[in-house]
Amino acid sequence: MKNISRRSFVNKFGLGVGATVVMTTLPSYITQSEKFQKPYTGKKLNIALCGLGNYAAMLAAGIEVSEYCNLAGIVTGTPEKAVKWKKQYNIPEKNIYNYQNFDEIINNKDIDLVYVVLPNGLHKEFVIRAAKAGKNVITEKPMAISVADCEEMIKACNDNKVQLAIGYRLHYEPTHLEIKRLGQEKVFGQVRFIEASLGYKTYDTLDKKTIVDKNDRNEWRLNKKLSGGGPLMDLGIYCIQASRYVLGEEPIAITAQFGTVNDKNRFSETEESISWQMEFPSGAVANCNTSCGYNIDRFYASADEGSFELSPALSYGPFEGKTSEKELKFPVINQQQTQIDEICKVLLENKKLPNHITGEEGLKDIKIINAIYKSANTGKKISIL
Repeated sequence: MKNISRRSFVNKFGLGVGATVVMTTLPSYITQSEKFQKPYTGKKLNIALCGLGNYAAMLAAGIEVSEYCNLAGIVTGTPEKAVKWKKQYNIPEKNIYNYQNFDEIINNKDIDLVYVVLPNGLHKEFVIRAAKAGKNVITEKPMAISVADCEEMIKACNDNKVQLAIGYRLHYEPTHLEIKRLGQEKVFGQVRFIEASLGYKTYDTLDKKTIVDKNDRNEWRLNKKLSGGGPLMDLGIYCIQASRYVLGEEPIAITAQFGTVNDKNRFSETEESISWQMEFPSGAVANCNTSCGYNIDRFYASADEGSFELSPALSYGPFEGKTSEKELKFPVINQQQTQIDEICKVLLENKKLPNHITGEEGLKDIKIINAIYKSANTGKKISIL
């Protein structure tokens, strides 16, 4: 059996990534738009992608079909990628940077926004460098690997009068907007229990011989200095997010348990699996799981007068679900295009970004993740102030 990469799993099951964009009116987070809106012909924001890994390619595809932005620049440490991306996206030589000369972007008026798509442990450095260059910034989730890093990033953006967004793509996805509405508006009464799980089988669990080089750039998720942790940082954050925005509450206490380690070499620095339980002020409990050793992608909420669920639920979709009354079926969208367009539209209007995608939101997630790790390491319930 060949090693299984997360990318191959996503390519197989994440069919919604490259799907045709369906324009629809989305509730809640997204401003209502006219059904037959004329194509946008105004100014577009010029984006530079910082880091050209697998997810950057998805973002580039989203930007290509976006209304409010252009892919105008790239930042990479790999010269071969610079050549490929320059040709593929017609990027001017003057808009191509490496990690050493990145600060020169301060002099480039053709770049409005930097999207940081680097390993988690590098988010802080490049968000702060982008902010000091006077550029608005989006960084992928998780925002950073520590509370202190998040606070430094927020301060740097505030000090330099730029805005910081976190790449929470599901905040703009119509199925998730609906489960948020069902929970927060108590359509089926108070939600009492949530189960949220996301995991990918990323390797052959029967293979005990292969030695993994954690310094290999393709294995950065196994390197704690670069990742900050295992699947909790990368995947479990979606479980945390969904629980929080469905309930509209913040957890007040957490218990957690590390799962079985099938490959002690591969997971010598980061966890392979972890489960945790979050208690909320209303009395609701969320039971969550994430793993690099098995496939799971589901969300279930039980309320006083009914329930709602999704499976697939937290990946790239397309999502399928139902309530206790009917099927949940929404148009498949390009999640990256929709997220970037909605952020850029706000910035073009010189408005403040909504709280649900800002650095303060990213900081909340990291505080919860820290509590989960602390509980799993100590075996104790951890209160969150």
